[in-house]
Amino acid sequence: MEFVIIGIIILLLLVFASCIKIVPQAQAYIVERLGAYQGTWSVGIHVKIPFIDRVARRVNLKEQVADFPPQPVITKDNVTMRIDTVIFYQITDPKLFTYGVENPMMAIENLTATTLRNIIGDLELDQTLTSRETINTQMRAALDLATDPWGIKVNRVELKNIIPPAEIQNAMEKQMKAERERREAVTRAEGEKKANILVAEGEKESAILRAQAEKESAILRAEAEKEKMIREAEGEAEAILKVQQANADGIRMLKEAGADEAVLKIKSLEAFTKAADGKATKILLPADLTGIASLATTFRETSEN
Repeated sequence: MEFVIIGIIILLLLVFASCIKIVPQAQAYIVERLGAYQGTWSVGIHVKIPFIDRVARRVNLKEQVADFPPQPVITKDNVTMRIDTVIFYQITDPKLFTYGVENPMMAIENLTATTLRNIIGDLELDQTLTSRETINTQMRAALDLATDPWGIKVNRVELKNIIPPAEIQNAMEKQMKAERERREAVTRAEGEKKANILVAEGEKESAILRAQAEKESAILRAEAEKEKMIREAEGEAEAILKVQQANADGIRMLKEAGADEAVLKIKSLEAFTKAADGKATKILLPADLTGIASLATTFRETSEN
């Protein structure tokens, strides 16, 4: 009898322990009483009535990621392609998530496929390939609005891959190759053009510098020739001046020595002869040249006797 009582006590303890529930962080428990919704347990410890209450569903409140397989879509210009999407969502109302739709993830996947077909159907192939951000924004807005009655908030939608048909891919690769070759040719032509321009500018600057150098050289030569002529003239003038000075000094010495007027006139004539020296173009002769000549003749005759 004692073993029966002990067994009953142990059974009651196990039942009581099973009625104590601890809800972890970022989760919520949906509790039903006799099959009807009783409440939503948040984080903490809770006790349910045995055999009457039950935890119908454990809901994860973290942001989750759903990666759906590629879906076939048709563009406005009748090109069939496959697009797979990634959805970031979060459960905001555990009750609506539990009772709003039978299979929430299947519902989101089908809703994503239909929304994607509607959006891509209004775009051509080139627009589809270049309008990812626009498609993502439109899909997020449509999915968030549609999943709100299910207690789900769609935070972000991304087009993971856009897979066009094989022939379209080949055509796109050829187009890209042709575009790259065109850019290469344009770049090469621009480089050659710039190189020719630089060469022409270099030749122009070289010609300008050469002309300036020749001009400066001619100026320097002219200045050197001018300086040479000036110095030669100054030298000749200085030589003449020195000769005149020497003659004047000689005449002054003769005069100081007591020579008469006739000797002084003859010395002056000799000074004029030396001053000319075959180089002067003009010679000023004294007015009494005849008297000087006769005097010179008389002086020569006297010397001979």
